Amino acid sequence: MACPDFSVNERRDFMRTIAKQTLGVSFAGSALSPGLFGEPCQAAAQKIGKAKHVIYLFMDGAMSHLDTFDPKVGVEEAGETKPIQTRVPGVMFGDRFPKLAYLAGAIAVVRSLSTETGAHDQGKYLMRTSYKQINSIQHPAMGAWMVAEQGRLNRELPGNFLVGGGNRHPGAGFLEAVHSPVPIPNPAAGLQNTSLPKYLPNELFGRRLALASKFDSQFQSGRANASVDAYNQLYSEARRLMGSEHLKVFDIKLETQKVRDAYGNNSLGQACLLSRRLVQGGARFVEVNFGGWDMHQDLYTSLNTKAEQLDTALSTLMRDLNQSGLLKETLIVLTTEFGRTPKINANAGRDHHPGAFSSLLIGAGIKGGQVYGESDKQGVSVNKDKVSVSDFNRTIAAAAGLPLDVERFSPSGRPFKIGGDGDPIAALLS
Repeated sequence: MACPDFSVNERRDFMRTIAKQTLGVSFAGSALSPGLFGEPCQAAAQKIGKAKHVIYLFMDGAMSHLDTFDPKVGVEEAGETKPIQTRVPGVMFGDRFPKLAYLAGAIAVVRSLSTETGAHDQGKYLMRTSYKQINSIQHPAMGAWMVAEQGRLNRELPGNFLVGGGNRHPGAGFLEAVHSPVPIPNPAAGLQNTSLPKYLPNELFGRRLALASKFDSQFQSGRANASVDAYNQLYSEARRLMGSEHLKVFDIKLETQKVRDAYGNNSLGQACLLSRRLVQGGARFVEVNFGGWDMHQDLYTSLNTKAEQLDTALSTLMRDLNQSGLLKETLIVLTTEFGRTPKINANAGRDHHPGAFSSLLIGAGIKGGQVYGESDKQGVSVNKDKVSVSDFNRTIAAAAGLPLDVERFSPSGRPFKIGGDGDPIAALLS
């Protein structure tokens, strides 16, 4: 099998992830919703544990809370951002997000996230795993936990994906490598090189696999090794995937141009469209990594573009999932590794600020149309209902029905809980 055009690590993760499959469901198409959400919370009203899928939008680089979903008024720290009224009385968004402001009835805004980690790599690791980065162990990211605990919905496809960049992603951590996310660096290209090369017909390829298995049988018979078994199953099932009808789920070119344009002809827009297709195909967890938020200088020049892309992509994703009925079983998370300083620096940018930042929760298991917590007048620190990274991730886990209080053990025997030791935010869960 010709590998996709990834790095060595990405190829290994891709191959490992295809190794084991469980349940089954087929892929079906979807149309964009021509309308809007009805009453606030209607699309999001679900019981705890109803999120069969999670689309996790990670704004890599630290998105400014003051210029997005926690705008300030009457203070110098507000910068150029003006608050606009959403459709939820009293709830304001930054003026670069008119489409999301219109859909605020389905959105829960968390404005009181806080962490002590102000370095990018450590902050991203903490947000994805709920644990601090240490040398002695690698912790699993939420997508790996979800697939490991709940299995796959489609035995023909992996259950965990990473769309866009994702250097140093923790992946499956100490869980089996098969739970690592399949990397898709370019959403417009999907999975590439998933067919046999022309010089290797099916019959010859089958003979090569049989011969390799024969040579390997003596080694395998004398060693009970789960990793070796996983690789054997990997090649068998990777071969079955090649040429499969299920590969169509990765091809966003099968969507109409109208749909593709609606999401936005940029990496985030196309990644959100691919995420919708992957969820329809049975994916448990899709992370979209969208970089460029580390705005130390010329903040508003960069923000204008990034905000417009986010506003369009996320609002279209919400409408599309709502129209198809998938929002009732899909949780959308929008988050970042920390916030940015209220004080604008000498280069017209904002620096790293872990003291307060914001994130969004939308869809299955979440009560929309509300704001939880608040930062102070300048956006420096949390004034009310402080939320730790663990609290936030435990809320995601609760909405997805993951076992919160069961301890899982690393190979070294250390106990860990999904989402860490925090408390789910009961006010956000429906």
